[in-house]
Amino acid sequence: MTEPTNFILYIQLTGYCIAAILSLCVTIPMSMHQDNFKGHCLLFTTGEWRAEDGQFVVNWASQAYCNFTIFVGVVMFVISATQVYRMSMFLYKNKDSSFFSAFIDVISSIFMCSMTLTAALFITLGFNVWCGEMTRRFENCADATENDIDRAEGIDPKGFFMQMFTAQFGIWLSWAIWVGLTVFALLKLCRYHQQENIRVSMAKERKRLINEDLVTDVGPGAVGGTVGVTGQPGRDNQGQDRSSAPSGLRGNQIVVEAETGARPDLLN
Repeated sequence: MTEPTNFILYIQLTGYCIAAILSLCVTIPMSMHQDNFKGHCLLFTTGEWRAEDGQFVVNWASQAYCNFTIFVGVVMFVISATQVYRMSMFLYKNKDSSFFSAFIDVISSIFMCSMTLTAALFITLGFNVWCGEMTRRFENCADATENDIDRAEGIDPKGFFMQMFTAQFGIWLSWAIWVGLTVFALLKLCRYHQQENIRVSMAKERKRLINEDLVTDVGPGAVGGTVGVTGQPGRDNQGQDRSSAPSGLRGNQIVVEAETGARPDLLN
């Protein structure tokens, strides 16, 4: 039976493989689009149609929209390829990532979620703006690919609709994949955190049991004193525990009888 951690590892490996493939679905169409449009980017681009010749006088938007999308695709491919290699090595060695490595996976997944979402919004909203301009003359946005809409710029509109559709499909599906990878990375991190808490609790309980065993072995009579030594209460000097010399009264005199070898009492 496969352990839960290994099961999550297999899912992560599959997700990173899909993300690497989808990154190509974003990078390649967007690069082809910029090449056909002579370095321009149609995202958020507006313009006016000339009634004389039917040409589109373009007011080009910033190239940063397309460049950012391509950049996200490249970063996604690099991270996905690196993670595929790491996960494959973990499975080959029958190991799993450490707590710190799982934390890095969570951070990178959240980062890629935000990046892919931003790029997806750029493509979707920007393409809608362009198609809004195209439908002012054509019935459908795809019909503009069959017409020479801007001879002055020398752009090639053929294929732009399929290129944008492919990039839009790839980036939104990539975002969904990265959301799933973030969820599984968080599950693995929570599992490691729970295991760490269990280890700490077991160590504290073991230490408590060891301390209780030590107290039981020493015994209550040895606490606060020396084992096997008894004395009268209130006597700090054990020399005082010797038997006192017998004494008595003889008339008006006090006679103290000392032990043999003791110093005679001066009172007589």
